[in-house]
Amino acid sequence: MHYFYLKILLKALQHLNKYLAKYKWRILIGLLITVLSKILALKIPQIIRQSLNVVEEYQQGILNDVAEVKKTLLINVLIIIGVALLSGFFTYLMRQTIIVTSRLIEFDLKNEIYQQYQRLSLNFYKKNRTGDLMNRISEDVSKVRMYVGPAIMYTMNMLVLFIVGFAQMLKVDVTLTLYTLIPFPLLSISIFVLSRIINQRSTIVQQYLSKLTTFNQEFFSGINVVKSYGIEKSIIKEFDIVANESKEKNIRLQHVNALFFPLMVLLIGISNLLVIYVGGNLYIEGKIQIGVVVEFLLYVNILTWPVAVVGWVTSMVQEAEASQERINEFLNEVPEIENNNAAHIEIQGKVSFKDVTFTYEDTNITALKNINFTVNSGETLAILGNTGSGKSTIIELISRLYDVSEGEVLLDDKPIKEINLNDVRSQIGFVPQDPFLFSDTIENNIKFGKNDATEDEIINAAKNAVVHDNIIDFTNGYKTILGERGVTLSGGQKQRVSIARAIIKNPKILIFDDCLSAVDTETEEKILANLEKVSKSKTTFIISHRVSSAKNADKIIVLEHCKIIQQGTHNQLIKVNGYYKNLYEQQLLEKEI
Repeated sequence: MHYFYLKILLKALQHLNKYLAKYKWRILIGLLITVLSKILALKIPQIIRQSLNVVEEYQQGILNDVAEVKKTLLINVLIIIGVALLSGFFTYLMRQTIIVTSRLIEFDLKNEIYQQYQRLSLNFYKKNRTGDLMNRISEDVSKVRMYVGPAIMYTMNMLVLFIVGFAQMLKVDVTLTLYTLIPFPLLSISIFVLSRIINQRSTIVQQYLSKLTTFNQEFFSGINVVKSYGIEKSIIKEFDIVANESKEKNIRLQHVNALFFPLMVLLIGISNLLVIYVGGNLYIEGKIQIGVVVEFLLYVNILTWPVAVVGWVTSMVQEAEASQERINEFLNEVPEIENNNAAHIEIQGKVSFKDVTFTYEDTNITALKNINFTVNSGETLAILGNTGSGKSTIIELISRLYDVSEGEVLLDDKPIKEINLNDVRSQIGFVPQDPFLFSDTIENNIKFGKNDATEDEIINAAKNAVVHDNIIDFTNGYKTILGERGVTLSGGQKQRVSIARAIIKNPKILIFDDCLSAVDTETEEKILANLEKVSKSKTTFIISHRVSSAKNADKIIVLEHCKIIQQGTHNQLIKVNGYYKNLYEQQLLEKEI
């Protein structure tokens, strides 16, 4: 057992040492209480031995005073009751101390993992599935908690019972004790072999559990598509395949776990037989009293649970090691985007791209090639282009969700990498193409941009986003609870609530990533008119497929094949043959029709 703990502390579970140190006094008190409770429990066989020996001595005529014998037995019974009650009380305190401490460590570990998730870059989330992320912070952490709580508690129970129990057994009779120890080498070898197999299979089980969680998460997120296409039966078949794979791996693990208990029963059975046979012979030979045989039988059976729990604890520890290894994979991840400057700075909003080239690491696709432009503070830049031309990538670089491969992004004439990352993002109001809304009230979704926003500020932001009239038509108005990802609202309403969220933040830089695609032309014109007022002193980026959204911008750039092919104002570009003029004429014709 010591081997396993040493092995673990030198590997994955070593990460938990800081938490064990943090709560060391709680753990030490819990362990002290454990020692006291088990020492008291082991006093009972001694008292029973003394009682039986007194009875035997009376039968043999060594003691003649019946009253004295009865008095002794009564005192011993009362002592046994008192010791049992006191031992039970200490056991209660032990569980309260150690198990509560394990919950505190579980809380701290979950917080650490969640904070790491927050620090990791966007690219990390593209490489890893949501289900796997969720499984590591839930199932894996639960496995680890079993190690810092029940595993430690039961291990201490076992050690105290064995040390104190065998010490007392050796004190009473060495020969009988040595015979009792015969089955234990077999147990140690069995545990060593089985634990290695458990560790391997536990890792596989957790991997398949992550796969199952991911499948379910994707199904729930895409339930509309599943039902629209009527492919429920196909999804069920796929789920059955994944679930069966997970089941088979779990069964393989349980096959190994199931071997522990029979081994324990075998151990106890052999030990009891040896005690009865060897102890009986020693009694017949007159070397020991009958009380000693009974005492040893009680010791063996008291040690039944700690011996039986060896397998369970070993299994828990092995599973915890496998889970902590999975957790450490993410905890050891270094964020690609790091804050290189802790000093706070006031951002004005000037943005410059200098020979910027960017390639996505996960796909090796080059999204931008030699991009150059400057947007001064308070100006509006419109970005147009076909799908995949690199429009959204520019926005991701401005928000520093990625760092450039070549060239430089400047903010207020300073490299964006050298500016406090928190200051950069806190001064950006971003409206994505696919807006994300939380399962909360409309009011709180808007306030997400400014937590201390007043009711008037919320309403004004909603009015500027032309969504106020829609909100007040709901039964609960701004207090309306949205479904998951804002499913209660239409696509256009979600976009406008997202716009309100960005406006209320009052940032130095506003970014609108094709956020008017789901609204009609009339509503678009109203929103753009309001945005023109709101963004007067702000640097604004508008990504769109519509000329109507871009025509009033101070500058317009057109992207194609990751390069800027046109740039200028609306009046300049409609006079030049090219992408912008063709798009303008096409959309003008569609409007007339």
